[in-house]
Amino acid sequence: MLDYAALAAVAAVAREGSFERAAAALGVTASAVSQRVRTLEDRLGAVLIARGQPCTATAVGTRLCAHVERVRLLEGEMASALPGLASQIAESGPPTIRVAVNADSLATWFIPAIAAFAGRGDRLVDLVIAGEDHTAERLRSGDVLAAVTTDHAPVQGCRTVPLGALRYAATASPAFVAQWFASGVDAPSLARAPVLRFDRRDDLHARWARTLFGPEPEMPTHWIPSTHGFIDAALAGMGWCMNPIPLVAAHLRTGRLVSLTPNHHLDVPLYWQHARIGTRLLDALTRDVVTAAKNGLL
Repeated sequence: MLDYAALAAVAAVAREGSFERAAAALGVTASAVSQRVRTLEDRLGAVLIARGQPCTATAVGTRLCAHVERVRLLEGEMASALPGLASQIAESGPPTIRVAVNADSLATWFIPAIAAFAGRGDRLVDLVIAGEDHTAERLRSGDVLAAVTTDHAPVQGCRTVPLGALRYAATASPAFVAQWFASGVDAPSLARAPVLRFDRRDDLHARWARTLFGPEPEMPTHWIPSTHGFIDAALAGMGWCMNPIPLVAAHLRTGRLVSLTPNHHLDVPLYWQHARIGTRLLDALTRDVVTAAKNGLL
């Protein structure tokens, strides 16, 4: 059997980033937290916390932290029938729902869902940023309880709900278009013009190019890991990029940004997947996510 006091210590260290802050959150001494973590590591034969500044959970530690949150959700489901358990749950604080979401959804339509969910006061959220094509990996690893993803195939033990599509446009400043696409947008001009990418997994620009020209050319790349940084860099004329239309609609209306292909967009279908446990909170979150998606997605 797992020692849940020790698991709570591991989760607190991973969440707070240090043994001292974890001790303060748990109301015990730092040495007690250290002893609980070390004893559990010895018992399991695995390192659970990578000591550093900050301390972080290892892969195994991450799985166990997710397990702790799942247990808390299941206990919450039983609280209405067991008043004694309800009081103990209240003393330990509200449960935290860990969710993986892509940066563009977070910047456009997702915050109203989280705000509505968290506004009820008896739950917290922990958002993990990952590419929409890779958030399902976080579900499979047990790192999160729910995710916004492009993967419609249900992860084992999860429920899938279609949300709609986020529409993207290839955009750039008028000066950039005049410099690099004076003769129009085609494969040769794309091979010369700098493109902005979020990270090495970001392939929206390649998908858009393939729908127009077949195999995409190699493109000189600026790496900017920020949704709003994309917009600022495009406005500054650094390169062209794929932006969610809701985020750049005002710039397109004023002409500060222009679409490289005004009649051609890239629609990215999104799905909501969540674990089939802790149904009270996860069902409530799902309702809020679906409502926000109806307002913010195609």
